[in-house]
Amino acid sequence: MKKMGITVIVVFLVCTVLNFVVHGVLLAPSYQQMPQLVRAEQDAQSHFPFMLLAFLVFSVAFVWIYARGLEAKPWVGQGLRYGLAIWLIASVSRYLIYFAVQPWSGSVVALQIGLELIMMLLLGITVAALYRKPA
Repeated sequence: MKKMGITVIVVFLVCTVLNFVVHGVLLAPSYQQMPQLVRAEQDAQSHFPFMLLAFLVFSVAFVWIYARGLEAKPWVGQGLRYGLAIWLIASVSRYLIYFAVQPWSGSVVALQIGLELIMMLLLGITVAALYRKPA
């Protein structure tokens, strides 16, 4: 439980930072071009605790699923495969649905999907490094 708790905290922190970089910095100019699809700054700030809660829930599930499927194989490969699988489930499917129901541009959706691939691979490596077992 201690290992899982520490891993959840680290994944939560890395997830929060990476989401800020991806969505708060790199994609912010794209989001500002479509103000009808995002909350105004003050409104977004008042909802920020929900964002942190979402990152925490994601981190708990992310670590829990990884720990249940952990194999005695090289940790880097496991982390990359896991990050790729979670990216397909959590990111690709979500942004394609958003694209289908909201008027996001294809270029923004492609950026979201591409940047989240990098983010999920980094999170996969993070959880694998912290939760690894000897091969």
